Amino acid sequence: METILDLPIENKIFYAVLVFSWTVYLWEAYLAYRQRRIYRSTMHVPQELGKIMDTDTFEKSRLYQLDKSNFSFWSGLYSETEGTLILLLGGIPFLWKVAGTVTARFGLGPEYEVCECSTSLSFLMLATLFSAFTGLPWSIYNTFVIEEKHGFNQQTLGFFLKDAVKKFIVTQCILLPVTSLLLYIIKIGGDFFFIYAWLFTLGVSLVLVTIYADYIAPLFDKFTPLPEGELKEEIESMSKSINFPLTKVYVVEGSKRSSHSNAYFYGFFKNKRIVLFDTLMEDYSPLNKDGEPENVPAEETDTPTEAKAKPKNKKQGCNNPEVLAVLGHELGHWKLGHTVKNIVISQMNSFLCFFLFAVLIGRKELFIAFGFYDSQPTLIGLMIIFQFIFSPYNEVLSFCLTVLSRRFEFQADAFARGMGRASELYSALIKLNKDNLGFPVADWLFSMWHYSHPPLLERLRALGGTKQD
Repeated sequence: METILDLPIENKIFYAVLVFSWTVYLWEAYLAYRQRRIYRSTMHVPQELGKIMDTDTFEKSRLYQLDKSNFSFWSGLYSETEGTLILLLGGIPFLWKVAGTVTARFGLGPEYEVCECSTSLSFLMLATLFSAFTGLPWSIYNTFVIEEKHGFNQQTLGFFLKDAVKKFIVTQCILLPVTSLLLYIIKIGGDFFFIYAWLFTLGVSLVLVTIYADYIAPLFDKFTPLPEGELKEEIESMSKSINFPLTKVYVVEGSKRSSHSNAYFYGFFKNKRIVLFDTLMEDYSPLNKDGEPENVPAEETDTPTEAKAKPKNKKQGCNNPEVLAVLGHELGHWKLGHTVKNIVISQMNSFLCFFLFAVLIGRKELFIAFGFYDSQPTLIGLMIIFQFIFSPYNEVLSFCLTVLSRRFEFQADAFARGMGRASELYSALIKLNKDNLGFPVADWLFSMWHYSHPPLLERLRALGGTKQD
């Protein structure tokens, strides 16, 4: 009786890919189950959280995260099933044939030297278009059902669809030229093409990081300079104190999409810039303008007592000292070299992957395993090796980077504390957790595998228990 060990090598590769893919999904589903059990069983605010989180916010965060977890389970199951059916039904070679037909209609038949490159670009566009359409219903449900239900979504359907089309077009404008140049470099690079390919992708990534906030992000969001005032002066003073070469501070209108908040910096060498989401700052968030005035004395109003007792919208964001503490944390990443370390790790990994790709690209059985019996297109080789063959390595690497990220977050918190901003960072973390409905109780295995940032309680304990009431 024939066993799996007796199968041809290409069959073993194919089934190994499927088995590993479902093993990863089942592992993720098990971790999600453990965390959902925490959401369902933790019905009351734990005693140690009583002073930093009210019952109403705790319940809202519990229900929000439970909805997000259920959504991730079903969308993940769909994605895994879709991927399996594509492989079993020969979807990849079928789409390649369709791409070849499309290319031939433009007069680029097999006799032309640029045929494979043109077919590759056509394949890439069709694949991304298919992915966009199949993912659109899930994205709509997440935005207009879950995020809307819990008060985060600020988009209309028209704005959402227009944004999706714009993202697709911008992605194609970047992806197609970069891919065509990469395929050309691999073709003419000789035995050491992997070095040239790595250097090319390094250059592209550095260029994209440099131009993203100035030329790409403004296509989707409005960026305005932070107005002159106390906050800007404090940011510049803090940057100067640690020799951070700050050139500009921007406020991005994130509130037109979502009430989630964020902050980041970008740029190389002596040209650093800070970007603050308007939802991060209570004085700038448009979402606060819809609320009723706070602390209005009863004697200064003509309205009845019953009217004044009407609940008002919660004020969102951080005050200026807390914003500075959050930026102190972000600048800590720069001062401690975390950004450079992440770039080095990323490029070392990229070089290793291109080297292994050079070793494996000549193995015909890899192409046969996925239905390519008569040809070995370079783009398909990149997809097979990087997406399927490297998947076990990618899982291990992802976990290691998650562990490293948590370590960096603790170090950045300690840096902000060293700047004398522990109390402000403490209160900012609590506010941001509330604003984003983060659930402070996590299963240890789920958080270890998934959380790139330490759970809230661990960060507060590491700050030394400093608390601002």
